[in-house]
Formats: sequence, structure tokens, C-alpha cells
Amino acid sequence: MMLRTHGIELKTPAQIAKMRVAGLVVAQTLEKLRAAVAPGVTTGDLDALAAEHIDGCGAEPSFKGYRGFPATICTSVNDQVVHGIPGSLELREGDVISIDCGSIVDGWHGDAAISVAVGEVPPEVTEMMRVCEESLWRGLAAAGLGGRVSDISFAVESYVRSQGRYGIVEDYVGHGIGSQMHQPPNVPNFGRPGKGPKLVKGLALAVEPMVTLGTKQTTVLRDDWTVVTTDGSWSAHFEHSFTLTDDGAWVLTALDGGRARLSELDVPCAEPEPA
Repeated sequence: MMLRTHGIELKTPAQIAKMRVAGLVVAQTLEKLRAAVAPGVTTGDLDALAAEHIDGCGAEPSFKGYRGFPATICTSVNDQVVHGIPGSLELREGDVISIDCGSIVDGWHGDAAISVAVGEVPPEVTEMMRVCEESLWRGLAAAGLGGRVSDISFAVESYVRSQGRYGIVEDYVGHGIGSQMHQPPNVPNFGRPGKGPKLVKGLALAVEPMVTLGTKQTTVLRDDWTVVTTDGSWSAHFEHSFTLTDDGAWVLTALDGGRARLSELDVPCAEPEPA
């Protein structure tokens, strides 16, 4: 049994434990994909690898068939911000690819994303990727029981703004996650702290900053899925799903539960035993 308050799903410890299993499938899949990224590999090759691994884990892909999406993962290259459809596109030296992956185990979802350089990329692209990923961890570190969702938003935006002139995409945001991949509340990557729903035990959120080298403005291509920057600037996208415990944050889609990165930020991290 689960609770809902103001439309927000609160999970039991046993349900969170199932989300951890789904999260580990996602984490392992993304590591396989990261290792496979290379010049000459197609985005379709990566999708096939993801499908094989998720199926081999006894899980289902969250994305395939979701509102008609035709693939297991999203593969977004260079100026493609999110929701790129895998296919015949061949990766080239100097590209950057963002890979978004979700899985379902016993009806419970995990969702995460990484951006990966294809060989050597320009220094400004490497730095953009670093800033985006670090802003994700700053957002997770800002989450604490009794706080508010926008504490995460403020931390993400504040870090990105402190690092230079980057675009922070506003049209696509993080979200609640659990028995569905997308559920309330939204988790924007900008805003004032102390706003929005309270952060409580049983709430699980996906935090996913998207940062560009130029504008925050985006448009959707004619495939009705692929989101690109309007000015053609390159972008990065990182995401993790997490929950909060009495002992700190638990990053459900990180192999170590988030312990290493959160410890660097002097933030407690807990990985409870499954109920």
C-alpha cells in the first residue's frame, strides 16, 4: 500500500527497495553504454546494447512505448538536448552524447542520464559537462528532510550561474518517480529556495539539469521527440533518482548509492537495507 498526499506518491520502504533494484539496472546499463561510446558506433547500436542488458536483468525499459516513444533509451547528440531517438546516426570524434535510460522492476521505475564525450572534445564542452554533472550533485546535496523541492532547484541554478555564462533549460525539468516514470512534483533546475512540496520520507525524485553553451531556448524537431537548442549550441544532461532517509540521501541510480560524491560535499548518505 502507498500513500498519496496532494497527488504526490509516498512509497513504503519495501517499495523504495524495489526502486533501488530498478535503479541499479539503470546504473549498470549506463556504465555499459559509457564504455561502448566510440567513433563509428551508431546510436542504434547503443539502443540495442541497452535493450539486451535490461532484458537480461529481468527488467523492462521505461521508455519504449511511453507515449509512443520507439526505443529503449534516448540518445541526444551535440545540440540535441533530450529525447533523441536512436537510429543510424554514427558518432564522430569530438561529439558529445547524452544518454537517458529508465527501467521497470515489479512495476517500479528507475531513471538516470549521463553525457559522454566521444574521444577528444573541445575544452569548453568538457567544462560544460563537468558543470552540469556537478550541479546535479549540488542539487542532491541540498535536499534534506523537512526542506522544500525548490531547495534542489536553487542549488542547481546557483552552481551553474557561479561557473559561467551557461543556458539552463527551463522547459524540461525533473520529476517525481515511483510506480510511474513521471509523476508529481516537478523539480525545476532554477528558482528560489523554500518553495514547493516538503521533502519527506517516501518521496522519490529524479533531478536532471540540462545545460547549454548558449541559449536556454529549445525547439522540438519534426519527429515530435528530439529537443534541440534554438541557437545550435551544444548541451549536456545528467540525471539521478533519489530518496531521503533519516540518515541522509540515497541515490537509487548510483552504483554506490551516491556515497562517494555526496561525501565529497560533506553530506550524509545512507543506503538502507531493503525492507
